[in-house]
Formats: sequence, C-alpha cells, structure tokens
Amino acid sequence: MKTSIATVTISGELPEKLEAIATAGFDGVEIFENDFLAFDGSPADVGRLVRDHGLEITLFQPFRDFEGMPEPLRSRTFDRAERKFDLMQELGTDLVLVCSNVSLASQGGIDRAAADFHELGERAAKRGLRVGYEALAWGRHINDHRDAWEIVRRADHQNVGLILDSFHSLARKIDVKSIRSIPKEKIFIVQLADAPLIDMDLLYWSRHFRSMPGEGDLPVTAFTEAVAATGYDGYLSLEIFNDQFRGGSSRAIAADGHRSLVYLGDQVRRSLGDRNLTGPAMPNRAPVKGVGFVEFATDAEEAVELIELLRTLGFRQTAVHRTKDVLLFEQGQIRILVNIDQLGFASAAYAVHGTFAYAVALIVDDAAEAYERAVALDAEAFVQAVQEGELELPAIRGVGGGVIYLIDEKTTLGRFSEIDFRPVCDDSGVASAGLLRIDHVAQTVAYDEMLTWLLFYTSIFETHKTPMVDIIDPAGVVRSQVIENEPGTIRITMNGAENRRTLAGHFIAEKFGSGIQHIAFETHDIFATAECLQVCGFKSLHISPNYYDDVEARFGLDPELTERLKARNILYDRDENGEYFQLYSGTYGEGFFFEIVERRGYRGYGASNAIFRIAALKKQMRPEGIPKDAG
Repeated sequence: MKTSIATVTISGELPEKLEAIATAGFDGVEIFENDFLAFDGSPADVGRLVRDHGLEITLFQPFRDFEGMPEPLRSRTFDRAERKFDLMQELGTDLVLVCSNVSLASQGGIDRAAADFHELGERAAKRGLRVGYEALAWGRHINDHRDAWEIVRRADHQNVGLILDSFHSLARKIDVKSIRSIPKEKIFIVQLADAPLIDMDLLYWSRHFRSMPGEGDLPVTAFTEAVAATGYDGYLSLEIFNDQFRGGSSRAIAADGHRSLVYLGDQVRRSLGDRNLTGPAMPNRAPVKGVGFVEFATDAEEAVELIELLRTLGFRQTAVHRTKDVLLFEQGQIRILVNIDQLGFASAAYAVHGTFAYAVALIVDDAAEAYERAVALDAEAFVQAVQEGELELPAIRGVGGGVIYLIDEKTTLGRFSEIDFRPVCDDSGVASAGLLRIDHVAQTVAYDEMLTWLLFYTSIFETHKTPMVDIIDPAGVVRSQVIENEPGTIRITMNGAENRRTLAGHFIAEKFGSGIQHIAFETHDIFATAECLQVCGFKSLHISPNYYDDVEARFGLDPELTERLKARNILYDRDENGEYFQLYSGTYGEGFFFEIVERRGYRGYGASNAIFRIAALKKQMRPEGIPKDAG
C-alpha cells in the first residue's frame, strides 16, 4: 500500500508540513497550490525539498473551472493549463487534479466536456504529464463520479484518467459498487476522507468537517473495498479540510493520518483478502476483557491522602512491590497501584503532573499480539528497565503520554502480583464496600485531541465509539464520547475540554496535560455500598436538595426512593434499558474524583446528571489565582 497526504490537511508552513508527513511514514504528498504560492522558493526548490524527505509528489492541485467553458473563456482555460504544466514539470510531478466546473459560465454536456479533456490530454502528453478529473459533490454540471468516468471514457486519451474522492461520492450517497467496473488503469489516484454525518450545505461540510478515515461516520471502508476490487494499486491519499487540523500539531495530525490509512488497509485486507491496497498483515483488533489495574504516580507525602481516600472506599493493601516503592490495594476485581518510587517513569510523571493516574493495564486475549498490532498502527512503544526476575509487561504510550500496559491471563495477569509483589497484612480494619470491578475510566483531553484518541482505541482494540454528547458545565460545554465494547468489559469516556474554566479544562491546565480524571467502580447494590462507605469514613459529594425534587417529578419516583437517594447523595437516571445510580467522592488534587455506579440494565453514563455533579465538584475547587498551599 502506497500512502499519500495533501499538504492542505495539516497546519504549518510547507517545510514544516513536509517534515511531519515524512516523519509519519507517508510515501507521497499532494502539493496544494496555496501551500506552494505561500512558499518563497521556486517550484524546483519545492521538488528538491520533497525528495530530500524521501517523498514523491503524487499530484499538484487544484486546477479549477476547466471543462465546458464558452469562448473566449475556453481559450483562457487552456492557457492557464499550460502555465500549470510548466510549474508541474519544475516541481517534478506528472499528475494534475482537475475538479469539475462550478462556474456559472460553464456549459453542460458530456461530449463537450469529453472533447475539452481530449485536447487537454493531447497537450499533457507532449510534456509527459497526466490529467486526473474529479467530480466535486457541488459541481455545476458534474457532481457524480459516474458522470466524471463517462467523460473520461469518451475523452479516450491515455493521459486522461479519473480521480476518486470518497467524500464527494459518499456525501451524495452514490452507490460505491459503480466503482468496481472502472478499469484500474484509468483511476489515477484515490483520495480519502471521512466526516461526521451532518445535515448541511455540501461545500461547507466538506471545507470544515472532514476527518481521517475511521474518525467519522461515512462508509469509507466500503468505498475503498470497491476501489480494491478494480485491482487498483496506486496511492491512497488523504485530502482533509478540517478547522481543528488547520490549528493543530502538524506532527500529530500527520501521524493520525498514517494510522488511519494503515487501519483502513487492514480492514480491506480482512474483507477481500490480500490485495494491492492493503498494508502488512497484523493481528486482529484486541478484545479487552477488563481493566487489570490503574497505577497512580505520587510521592510519600501526597500518598498519605490518596491512601486514606482509598481506605474510605473499602480498599485494603494486599501487597508491596519486591524492589520498588509501589503499594497494591485491592477490592473485588479492582487493583490500584500507588507508586511512590523515586526512580523510573512514574517519578518523572509525578514531577510533571503531580499525583496522577498515569497508567492503566488492559486485560486482552493475547498481550503480545495486542502489542504487535499497536506498534503496526504507529503506537509508541513504552519500555522501562526491570529488575532481574521481574515481569516485563508489553506497553504503549497513551493519552497525555501515559502508559497502557497489555496483560493477559495466560502469561501475566495472575503471575504479575505473584512475581513482582509480596503479600502484606493490612491491619487497618477496613471492610469491603462491595465494589466489584472498574465500570469505566474517564479520560479528559483537549477537544482537538479527541479524534486522535478515538482512532487510537478503535483501531487497536475491539471497540466502537458512541455518538458524541454535550456535557454542560456552568462555565462552558465539554464534548463527550465513549469508546466501549459490546460486553461492557471496557468503557472509556473521552471528555474534550475547550476552555480552562470548565472542570475538565481546569484539570488539564493544572495537571499540565490530558489524562485520567475519574475512575468509576461498579457495585450491585449502591445503597448497601453507601452504608459500608459511611462506616469507612467516606465523604460523598454533596448534591443540592433541589436536584431530588426535580428527579422525583421527572421520573415519577416513589418518594421513599427519592429520600433514600437524597440521604446518600446518590444521583439517578433511566433509559429504555433500565436504571442507573451514581455516587461520587469529592475532588482529590486538582479535579480528580472517584465514582461508584450501579447499572440495572442501563447502557449510558448519566450524561443528564453531569451538570449537577460538575457544579458540586467545582464548589470544592481551589479558586483561580489562589496558591495550592494557601490557607
């Protein structure tokens, strides 16, 4: 599989873009005309710069408003084309993208357009160049790849071919099966883009909301499968217009793009078998059976408060690491590691972020295969020295530079605590509160990172994303989207913060980056758990009494149930599948908190309750401008 990306996709000046594209692992690059025009060097300078990065210029674009023009405009279009051809030859590329005409002066007619392209092909052939025709979804006369193909077919010139763009075809809901009958040699390049399903003007949708394949809702895989069925073996190229990408990190966006194409190739390979459009074989997406442990980085002083909070939740210390200053706390199937060691990555993470849930272990079927897939999809491997005899867990870097350990039942899960830890007796007298497992982990990220991490999780692990919802914070809106699997053994809520005044934004600002902001534990009886927590000294988040008056009326609750909820600060929600109960801790540090949930068939995450929870948590936050140790 040969991969390419248009310079318009990412931010920065042209040299910065080319460096990011090469670093991400692409083979080629489309030079967008505006990027060239803003560059001070000559076309030959651009060509050398591209080649110095080990890239090929896959095409130059766009050439607009060409076919079907009346005289004298028609003659001018050919004059413009000759100027483009001069530039292309200096750049060192042989393909130009001609998009379908949108000019009001243009005239329709398949034969008229075909005649224009035949003549353009003649001129291109004299210079050893090629012309690719693309149907814009909003083209004045041609807005369907089937009509564009008919024009190319009638032009009947070996230097004139078709350019297919997934957005233009899928946005108009054109049957992709029609691609399968196009001769592969007449497809000069394939451009790919996804997008969320939004009902809006096609041009505006295209110019602002495209995304990488796998990040949106369009059937890009089916489109690519149709292309592969032709035997096409050329470039798959990304052409993405997205406001977030234009303002984001050029390296991060380029890396996302390359991952999206590798993942797409893997999907096509699995659907159609080995074909030219697929990348190297890799293991299946890894099924996740649960969360093996969450690890906090802290120091000896701050660990005291964290450990006390864990004890009020019913956790008992069961073990200590044999060679490191790491404590293991357990309850049900939940494992929490408290790492106060002064060496290693955890210490460095603490130095940057303060006390922080910096690592999570996911239980997969086969840790080695999950790791292999992750690395094949451009995940960054994490390696840390271990003492002789200790287990070396495969791991990758995740959100905010944190760590995702990959463990499995056959090699590491049981042996991890046996080999690396020695048991201890907890004489604190703490009793279990009935917490069973980790229900979900909430990761807070900057909003413009959300697509990155959604693609990361869904491409590596056997998960899917849910529709995005708006979480109302008194100081703004937080965008929330969930990555989960069907059995519910892995649930990660991604919360995108757009400003630092929200609770999520405050967390990112104070922690100097994205990361885990809260962990939700599952119980089968939240009222019994609440009773146990009270005995343990747990202080629940106070919820306004006004909330309970409203929830009783909204759901028609029995007043006795309402009083039980109010007495324990338990929030309530209901959907078509069942009921949901939520109980929160107060804040720890700068916005971190724990949650206890009981699900009675309920599939969601209590989004309607978020505004009340956030308002209550923010009352405990340190006001802006007040030093952490003030008072």
